[in-house]
Amino acid sequence: MELFFLAIVILFIIVATVKFKMHPIFSLTLAAVTTGFFLGLSPKDIAATIGEGFGKTLSSIGLVIAFGAVIGVFLEKTGSTQVLANSVLKIIGLKRSPLALNLAGYIISIPVFCDSGFIILSSLNKALSKKTRIPIMVFAISLATGLYAAHVFVPPTPGPLAAAAILEADLGRVLILGIVVSIPVSITGYFWANYIGKTLKIDKEGELELEQQEIVEVKIKPYQAFLPLLTPILLIALKSIANYPTLPFGNTWAFHFFDFMGEPVIALLIGVFFAFLLGRKTPSKEKKGWIPEAFKQAGSIVLITGAGGAFGAVLRTMDIASILNMESGSAVGGLLIAFGIAAVLKTAQGSSTVAIITTSAIIAPLLETFGLLSLTDKALAVLAIGAGAMTVSHINDSYFWVVSQFSNLNVKNALKGHTAATFLQGLVGIGIILLLHQIIQ
Repeated sequence: MELFFLAIVILFIIVATVKFKMHPIFSLTLAAVTTGFFLGLSPKDIAATIGEGFGKTLSSIGLVIAFGAVIGVFLEKTGSTQVLANSVLKIIGLKRSPLALNLAGYIISIPVFCDSGFIILSSLNKALSKKTRIPIMVFAISLATGLYAAHVFVPPTPGPLAAAAILEADLGRVLILGIVVSIPVSITGYFWANYIGKTLKIDKEGELELEQQEIVEVKIKPYQAFLPLLTPILLIALKSIANYPTLPFGNTWAFHFFDFMGEPVIALLIGVFFAFLLGRKTPSKEKKGWIPEAFKQAGSIVLITGAGGAFGAVLRTMDIASILNMESGSAVGGLLIAFGIAAVLKTAQGSSTVAIITTSAIIAPLLETFGLLSLTDKALAVLAIGAGAMTVSHINDSYFWVVSQFSNLNVKNALKGHTAATFLQGLVGIGIILLLHQIIQ
């Protein structure tokens, strides 16, 4: 009965989100309350468990998500995202410009939502296609898949942040391993773009629209654009290295410095100050709405994350391992199960972030059963969920429509180009994760 009820609750989350357009905050909270009553918890215990789960989850990442959103908005509004893209293009070269756009999208998607990143950078597709005579669809799919790779693997993107909080994983380790996994996943999208992009045709009606797009010149130096993005990532990674069991920095001032500066809240706050410098020449009247806009974006993600944490807290009162007749199982099996659940949820309801948060809540009570107890194992579990949450992006995903509409692709060609790419990326991602588990153990 417990297993049947759990399946019904998951189905409710999917149907409520997709069919009845219920916001995930409400569907996850209702799922938590209903599960609590089914498990025999008193109303007082249900309220206490939900409040504790919500608060505990947000205590570690609430400000991190907010600060990350501020950095993303400042990069977007000041045109720094285009500076980042052009910098990568100069390094990689015009002949390999699809790869450059893929990697530029990957970098930009760390602080900027992939939907926004694609809209901002899609103007480069036509210009680069015209210069290189490479079909425009090669650029479009390269860009889309690069943006998508960082979106599900690399903090401070909200999905991985939320999963790390719910699974109590070390954020620095998730960041380092996430980069290791996501770069090959991003490049997989580039290879698929080269293969399939030459066969896809844009709608004739869209050609004039593409011709009219222009690349706006931005007076920001590359190092200024990179600082708000790379500084927090570097500091968080250095904290994780400093706290490694072998203590490479010992108990010196360097250890204490990086241990403090690498705290995600501090690291992102430093990134925010560098982001403020990008807008110092922008009129105050123009930029006064940027921070409220960032907090508006962050607010929804923060609340969804908290609701997911509340649902997870209620599920922890349920002995899922016993219900599923699981004894101490293999870590590889656990990673595959995490991947599979996330993939089902992603495919069913469309949102990668909701899939990540819901799957994390389901998997958290099973970590001990799967033997995923070390910080590295928990980080890999976060990434396995991320890999599932990118498999696949299709017609119920808003990003699918952003890519297709801004690339002037009909649904059939978008499924062949974008959706197939995300399927391959997910498989490559989980393959690399399983390989890392074998190597690191």
